[in-house]
Amino acid sequence: MDLSKGRVTTVHLIMPNDVNPLGSLFGGRALEWMDVASGLACMRLCGRPSVTASIERLDFHVPVLQGEVALVEAQITSVGRTSMNVRVDMYREQPGTGVRTLCTSGVFHMVALGQDGRPTAVVPVG
Repeated sequence: MDLSKGRVTTVHLIMPNDVNPLGSLFGGRALEWMDVASGLACMRLCGRPSVTASIERLDFHVPVLQGEVALVEAQITSVGRTSMNVRVDMYREQPGTGVRTLCTSGVFHMVALGQDGRPTAVVPVG
């Protein structure tokens, strides 16, 4: 199975409504963006919506500050019968220089859903 189709990169400019009083990205917002990227990667691979079953440990190593850019890269790493594991990395990028630093990463365990809203087999599209 070609897992390269299950790859997504999203880009977010960190605005004032994305940060806490210290000027760094809310952890919950980072998690939201990582979760969305994970679901999109799954949809690209199998053409079906997927839901998050669990998330492995996330550590926030470096803050993303207001005015910086957050890049979220999601890649499916393995596929089960109805499930997919997605590695998700978030980087901060300095807008003027393009210098990137890994901020956080984790593995999202996703389940593909059929039209009935129940788990369904992962079948790659195309």
